[in-house]
Order: sequence, then C-alpha cells, then structure tokens
Amino acid sequence: MDYITHPLVKPDTVEQRVYQLNLAAAALQESTLVVLPTGLGKTIVALLVMVQRIESGKVLLLSPTKPLVEQHAGFLKKVLKVPEDEIVTFTGSMPPHKREALWSDAGVIVSTPQVIENDLLAGRISLRGVAHITFDEAHRGTGNYAYVYIAKRYVEAGTNPLMLGITASPGSSREKIQEVCSKLGLTKIEVRSEYDAEIQPHVFNREIEWKIVNIPLEIEGLNDLLNSVLEEKIQKLAELGVIMAKQKKLTKTELLGVQKQLQAQLQRFPQRQTYQAVSIVAEIFKITHAIELGETQGPQALIRYFERLDHEAKSKGGSKASKRLMDDVRILKAVHTLKKIDTTYPKIDVVKEVVAEEVLGNPDSRVIVFTNYRDTSELVTNALGEIEGVRAVRFVGQASKYKDTGLTQRQQAEIIEGFKNGDYNTLVATSVAEEGLDIPATDLVVFYEPVPSEIRSIQRKGRTGRTHEGRIVVLMARGSKDEAYYWSTNSKEKQMQKRIGELRNSLGENNLKPTMVQNVPQRQLLEFTESKDQISPQVYIDHREIRSTVARELERIGARIKLETLEVGDYALSDRVCVERKTTSDLLSSITDEGRNLFTQLSDIARNYERPILILEGKDLYTQRRIHPNAIRGILAAITVDFHVPIIPTTDPEETAAIIYTIAKREQTDKKRSLRPHGKKTSQTLQEQQEYVISSISNIGPVAARKLLQHFKSIRAIVTASEDELIEIDGIGKKTAERIREVTQNQYKG
Repeated sequence: MDYITHPLVKPDTVEQRVYQLNLAAAALQESTLVVLPTGLGKTIVALLVMVQRIESGKVLLLSPTKPLVEQHAGFLKKVLKVPEDEIVTFTGSMPPHKREALWSDAGVIVSTPQVIENDLLAGRISLRGVAHITFDEAHRGTGNYAYVYIAKRYVEAGTNPLMLGITASPGSSREKIQEVCSKLGLTKIEVRSEYDAEIQPHVFNREIEWKIVNIPLEIEGLNDLLNSVLEEKIQKLAELGVIMAKQKKLTKTELLGVQKQLQAQLQRFPQRQTYQAVSIVAEIFKITHAIELGETQGPQALIRYFERLDHEAKSKGGSKASKRLMDDVRILKAVHTLKKIDTTYPKIDVVKEVVAEEVLGNPDSRVIVFTNYRDTSELVTNALGEIEGVRAVRFVGQASKYKDTGLTQRQQAEIIEGFKNGDYNTLVATSVAEEGLDIPATDLVVFYEPVPSEIRSIQRKGRTGRTHEGRIVVLMARGSKDEAYYWSTNSKEKQMQKRIGELRNSLGENNLKPTMVQNVPQRQLLEFTESKDQISPQVYIDHREIRSTVARELERIGARIKLETLEVGDYALSDRVCVERKTTSDLLSSITDEGRNLFTQLSDIARNYERPILILEGKDLYTQRRIHPNAIRGILAAITVDFHVPIIPTTDPEETAAIIYTIAKREQTDKKRSLRPHGKKTSQTLQEQQEYVISSISNIGPVAARKLLQHFKSIRAIVTASEDELIEIDGIGKKTAERIREVTQNQYKG
C-alpha cells in the first residue's frame, strides 16, 4: 500500500489513492463541489487541499454537528504534522471569549457553522486571514443555513478565497445542485461515481435484497375502523364546502393544500366554520398517520402512538382534534383491540431472521438496523435481545418526549465506541446515524422501511460496502406507503445520478457563476439612497437574539451590529427607542403557558424607554393554535392600551430586520439621536436569582441550572458537590462538571 508523502502529513497514516489526488488538484484551482460516494474518503480530499493552503493562512473545516466536529478534529490531530494546540475545535459549549483568544494563534479550526456565524456577527473573528474553508455535508448549504452566510462573508473578506464543498448526495434536481453551488460560491463541480475506472479498485459489492411482508389480518381489521373515522372527517370537510362533495380521499399533498387555503381564509376573515375545518384537517392528519403506522410499523408502535395522543388530549394545552379523536368510540375500540393482538408483526420476525443469520454466521460482523420511528427502534432492540449472540443497542437523537428519553451526546459517543470495539454488534438507529458519524463499516444494513428521501437512502446504504463486501436488506409491507416510498426514492436516486452526470458534462468546465443568492425583495423595502460615505446605523442586539436570522439580515443590509447582554428589550436603536421582538408562537405561548413573562418584559421596556416597540413576527397568529380570536385580540389590546407599546406586525425575519434598520437610521441619522442601551429588569424572585447565578456559568443553560437546583436544593450544595456527583445529573458531562468546580472553587486572582 502506498501512502501520502507531504511535509505536513505524518508518514504511513493516509493511503494514497489516485482519484483523491486528482480531486484535490482540481479543488486547488478554484472553489469546487466534490461529489463522491459515501465511504470513499471525501475528508481525505479536504485534507489534501488544506495542507497545500495552510502555508497561506488559517484553514477552516466546518461540519454540521458537534460529534462530527470532534471526529474530524481527532482525525486531523492523528495525521497532521501540526502542533496539536494549533488544531482547535469550536462548538457552542466553548465560551465566546475563549474562542476569540484561540482564533488568533490557531492554524486549523474545526467548527460547527453556527458558532462561526455567531462569532462573525459579534465581530469576534475575521475571515481575512483564512486561506481555505471546507464545507462538510455541503448539500446543507441552501436557504438560510449558516454555511451560506459564512461563504458570503469569506468571499467579501478573503484576500484569495478558496472553498471546497464535499457531499455524497447533493440532491436529485439540477436546480438543487446549482443552488448549493451558487449559495456557497462554488464555481466548479467534480464528480466521481462507483463506476469510474479510478474508483473501481476501492469499491466493494453491495448486495441489495427486498423482502415484502403481508400486513396482518388483525391490522387490516383495525384499518376498517380507522378508515370509517377518516371517511367521516373527509365528508365533514365536504359539507363545510372545503372540498368537492364527491371527493372520498385526500393525498398528503392535497391535504397540505387544503390546510394552507384555510389558514389564508382565517387571516382574511376568521369564521367559526373555518376554525372547525382547520381542526378537522388536523384530525385527518392524525388518523392518516395512525393507519400508516399500523401498516408499516405494527400494532405495538400504533399502541404507543395512541398513548401519546391520549396524553396530549388530557393535557392542559391539548388540541381539540386530539380530544375529539380520543373520545370517538371507534378509536377507543381500535385501541382496545390493539391491546389484545398477540401476533408479532412480520417485519420484526424478518429482522430477527436476517440479523441472526449474519451474526451467527460471522460473530465479528457489525449490523445497523435503520428505523424511521423511535418507538420502532425500541421494539426492534428488545426483539433482537432475545437472540443469542446478538448484542443490540438503541441509538437515537437527543430530544425527549412523552415516555421516550433521548440520548445525550456523551451517551451517543459511548455507544459508537462500544459498537467499534465489539461491546455491541448491532446498532438499531434512527436518522441520527445516517450522516457523517464515525461509525465503522458494517456487514449488513437493514431498512425497517424505505425512506422518502434519496439523500437519506444514499447515506444509509453508504454504511456498508466500505472496506469489504456488504449486504443491504429493505423491508416493505405489501400495499402500504412502504411501496410508494420505495418507488419514489428509487426514482429520485436515479434522477440524482442522471443530473450529476449532466452537470459533470455541462458545468464541470468553469460554467458555474459564483453569484451569491440574495433576498432582493427585502432590499427593495429599504430604498437605500444614502451615499457610500454616510455612516450606517448601529444596532445593539441582545446576545440571545443571535439564534434568529434577524441579526444576520441586519448586517447584510448594512447595519453595524453590536452584541450585548441587554437587560431590557431585544434591539436598542437609540436612547429612546427599544424593540422587543416576539414571534406569533411566543405571543400565543404567553396565553397558554404558565411562567411566560411577556407583560413583565413589556412593563420593563415601557418604564425604561420613551418609545418602546413590540415587533410581532409571523403570518399565523390566528391559525397556529386553537385559541379563540377574542383572546388574541384581548392580549393585543392590553399591550397597546394598558402598556402603551405600539405593535408593528412583520411577516418574517427579513422584514423585521428591514423595519429595525429603517427605525435605527431614522433615529440616528435623521433625528440625530444618540445610541445608549440602558434599563434594568424588574427585581427577580429568589428562584429566578438562584437559576440566574447557576446558569451564568459557561456551558450551563437555564434547563441544566434548574435540574442542578432541583437535585441539590441549594447553590451551596452545588458548589460543594464532587465531580462524580455533578456528572450524575442528566445533561451534565465531565467538562461541564470541571467548569463548575473551576469557577466556584478556584481562588480569585483579580
């Protein structure tokens, strides 16, 4: 085996492959999108470009998630002849001041894009000295994703910018691929497929099997009950004049169209029957999902769905759609029947059969079973646990919901490590294992059901056939949505290969325009007429607002932004004008959720500023939740009349930014007002003060602060707790525990 020889690459660490050298050579000529099948070393191509550019400045590798960032950083430290302290990782868990300090001396920065975006907006870093940026999983570079903003800033600031996008699945349409290139400023596409001569020696055969199972008769009987409810709801929509009288079925696309039409009607002229129709549409979505679950996932998964629906119906903020469904005698009968079904769903049996065959035939093999739903992943894991020799573990995301706790990043990392070293030989995973993570090559990949996305399908298949031959088994329930998804995804994958081939031929020779797509209509709102030598308005932004796209848009349209911790308001525009921004969801939550402090915030801003303003952002104030219009009107009236705070409605973050810019310009340029953020919050309760003290420690948010206080009961107990005691709390890892002890127990050196 030949290895890469380069002054900055450690000997005998990176295998030399001709196609990777060719791709890197092309990517060094101009900003390039490299499309390479999963498992064929896209990161090596990035490495080869980085080592050539690092002498000219910093190199930056961006990846979508913290685990991926840590994975890439570990690889670079292993193979690069660069001092380890010059290879740094930036994630949201690192305090901003520490990132700012590390940036100046770092040679290689591996980061999530959101962190770099935030630091750019805050003025903590500059891209002027960056010689190269790699965008990992570049297909994400569309819309308002952070990659887009970073690419734009790099093109503007870089002295000789060079960018590389790497992906296995750029999209099935020519338009999607061109959008990625345009948004990221990539002017060339380099494509390699499994059929290219230079790739062939490194590609291993992947055998694909489709196993079709029959839907159990018991489920078909349940569907008769559920379909009778569905038909009744569709009939009610017809009676309300929402759909044609003879229409008996609605596809998901048609249903989404009806929902959009009803929401538009509510915005123009709210009526009781329109609200009724909106709720009926919600019921239809829930019933349709239940039918699909029963057919493709089995009775146990469907029982769990109805349990969550019942929990929602009984909760304080539960929707009327859930309540009506769970009061329907046919639904109750279906639930009762489900609990008596003693038949194992056929897919479970097939999964047990194919996994047992693989593991018993080769005890050292590795298997991944992909499921779309977390309930199913638990059911499959439990079923595989019954097989001798199969060591199965469930691998899901971090989010938690009713009766389903997610995995922390630390737990995820431990599971992957256990899968690598053989503690587990079977991973039962949801979509969290599809993209990028350093999961070892597997011998068998099982799709519990097809996925309606060509990108996700390609990512899943790429988990096998990397270092040796692999096997893929796809399960489908006959006559269900499984078959529709299979044919749809199959068609999209073929379209992707076709489009990539077309682009390879027509756009591979410098034919892409490096234009950055902009939201031109929002620019027109501002009617910029000032000359270039005029000073743009400055806007002080509360640091918590950085999560919205308003700050990014303000900077794009010319405002000078400064991130601060504002005690009062979200945007300070002058000594007398301050803006509180609320989305429609925020406003509605203040009606239904306890603990929301909208009126306290408005009281504070009205007390401290002569011209307070509330910007209410969104189009769905009257349609987002099942709240009576009079309750919404009441809260709007109270804001305006009782608190003397005018309300400015906007449709989206772009329009919000345009309004803020216009007011700031008027105050600072036309009115010559000074900009002095000021104001103090109303005194906090003891509980709020305790939470504030703990959450002020870096790496700890409000949720973690509450968990710590609920467990230890006092700040004193937290301060004196040992590292092991702190780690026992969900969400507190080793680094966070060390940080707590460092801040609270080290001697003050001021």
